[in-house]
Amino acid sequence: MDEEVTKEEACVALHLDHEKTCWGCGLRLILSSYSPIFKCGWCGAITNQNKSSRKPDSICFSRWRHLRDWLFVTILIIFKLFVICAGVWAVYPTIFSISYFCGVFHCVIAAILSVCTFSSFCLAAFRSPGEPLNILWGSYPYVGKDGLENYTFCEFCAKPKPPRAHHCRSCTICVLDMDHHCPFIGNCVGASNHRSFILFLISVVVSCVYLTVMTSYAGYHVWPPIDYGKFSLTELNSLGSMSIVKQIVVAVASSALLLPGRGLVLIYLTFASISVEIGISVLLWQQLNYIYAGNTYINHISSKDSLHSDRGCHNLLRFFGCPQLGYRFLLGFGNTTKLQESTSSKLL
Repeated sequence: MDEEVTKEEACVALHLDHEKTCWGCGLRLILSSYSPIFKCGWCGAITNQNKSSRKPDSICFSRWRHLRDWLFVTILIIFKLFVICAGVWAVYPTIFSISYFCGVFHCVIAAILSVCTFSSFCLAAFRSPGEPLNILWGSYPYVGKDGLENYTFCEFCAKPKPPRAHHCRSCTICVLDMDHHCPFIGNCVGASNHRSFILFLISVVVSCVYLTVMTSYAGYHVWPPIDYGKFSLTELNSLGSMSIVKQIVVAVASSALLLPGRGLVLIYLTFASISVEIGISVLLWQQLNYIYAGNTYINHISSKDSLHSDRGCHNLLRFFGCPQLGYRFLLGFGNTTKLQESTSSKLL
């Protein structure tokens, strides 16, 4: 008799230990075995009882992040205005000296590139990155079947977090399809402004290429004549390669001392545009690779299945909102290619 009572108490204790409450619908769940992570069979919400080692940021740290972002945004805006104004002042006297039509033509191109860069920057920086919609949760009558499928609970926002959403410590919100937080735009890159961010990168790269060509052309015409010294052919043959290079460097440096202020500005703009172009091109290539793979940067580093995602050009077309006909064509072409690859692998 005592053994039966002991078995019943053990069974009751086992069921109590494995009885959990779903945060999504409030229903009590009986688990077959203990698990810190489980999914509700009714609403589909995922509960994670593992304690996160990440603690909420202090008020001072959050304010410092906001101040840092606004500082970066201000510096970037001032730098862009300086590049535009200095470029017009330094480059266009040389361009207008060629012909009036040439000067007006390049002024129009510079205006179009400036408007595209600033408009895409403003859309990426001052537009919401994509905050999740508020949905009903916590009570069974209001949460329907699969109403919170694969949702998790954000401890910082204290509300449901959709799949592929992440909490940003700088913006203090959850962001849909969050790629990363960019301090140079003072905003997260998410579902709502990711396309604007990519267009901003493209416009910066194109503008830098254009600026590099124009400043190089103007600098070539502004640069004073270079005196390489009076050396005959026999004297040049007798000199070593290092001596020739040294003579050229000294001649160029001597002529650079005679440059006017416009020439110095042209040199700075050339090297600055090349540096920015290289850095932004690397970032743009990385972003386009993630879009091609149908992924984001955060999901790429956090998900184990990111390498097995659906890669293809149809992801790029869908991202940029290309016509549905082209999207269907590439999607069908991609499925045909996959079918051929699978067939050939089976034959081998």
